[in-house]
Order: sequence, then C-alpha cells, then structure tokens
Amino acid sequence: MRRNIAQILTIEGYRVTSAANGLDGLGLLHDERPDLILCDIMMPVMGGYEVLARVRAQPSTASLPFIFLTAKGDMPDLRLGMSLGADDYLPKPVASDDLLDAVRARLERRTQQCAFMPRFESSAPLEKLGISPREAEVLLWMAQGKSNADIATICGISLGTVKKHTNHIFEKLGVEGRTSATLIALEELARKS
Repeated sequence: MRRNIAQILTIEGYRVTSAANGLDGLGLLHDERPDLILCDIMMPVMGGYEVLARVRAQPSTASLPFIFLTAKGDMPDLRLGMSLGADDYLPKPVASDDLLDAVRARLERRTQQCAFMPRFESSAPLEKLGISPREAEVLLWMAQGKSNADIATICGISLGTVKKHTNHIFEKLGVEGRTSATLIALEELARKS
C-alpha cells in the first residue's frame, strides 16, 4: 500500500520519501523537511497518534499539513484523529483522485498561509467576536474548510445543531455566508499568532 501511494504521488510530480514506521518517519521529518505528511495510525514501533502529537509539539513542524490515511474509518476514529490536530482523515482503501485532491488542498492551503499564519490550536480567541464557546469551536473548524457534516462528526453533535450554530454565527458576525465568516475568523486567529 505504501509503495502504491508513493507511486501515485510520484507520477503526479511529487517527491516522496517513505518510512515503515512512525519512529523512522519522525527521523525523516527532520532530515527531509517535507511539505506534507501522510501517516497511517496503526504502525509498528510508534503509532500515528503519537507521530501527530510529536509533529504538533515542535514549533518547526506544528503547522505542517498532516493527513491520516488509515483502515480505522469509523466515526469515533475520524473524530479522534481530527481532534488531535490532523488536517484530513482518509479511510483505506482510498481512491487515487481522493488522495490527490486531499494532498493538493492541504498544500494549497499551506502556501496561502505562508504570509498569513492563523493559529488553529484553540477556538478561544474567536469568542472575542461575541460568539459562544461552542459557536467558536464550530467557526474554528469552518475556517479550516470543514463541511457541516465534518464539523458534526468532529464535535460529536448533530448536523442540525451545526446548522443552528452556523446561523447564529452568521447573525452575530453580521455576515451572510461561510466565506465572510471564515475571513473574519482567519483574521482573528492570525492576530493571536
């Protein structure tokens, strides 16, 4: 599976370095300085959750795009992976188009953030916009490009509740849609960095 994914990415023009386990992957991280990490969860020596925690703990790698690619595709697994700080979560088997779309989207977002560096580790700064803590959490995920369905899964709430919070956010911020709300959130999050 690792070789197949590397081949798909190489054919698309990406330079790929791979490791058989999390510990070796962390070693490569500091030698290779990648633009993105694709990581399994269940690996020998060191699992993906620990890899993610170590990546996020280092200032030099904390904002590195991180995508879980794993056989653990249940909603609680997805929710856990996203809450730990993964940027995306792709269950195996993954279609090559879905893989490439996720990689492109995360690299594109990173490029855009080079000059504008919002910090996504906490929704607390968004509460200063006059929204509730739960609305701030929803807005934080919205600002990261998550759909309402993704936000519902990550936060462990219903889709209807996400829509209700979203409408309250729009009303309180005086905006008509996600794009405007996201821009306000990104400006606030960048101000706190």
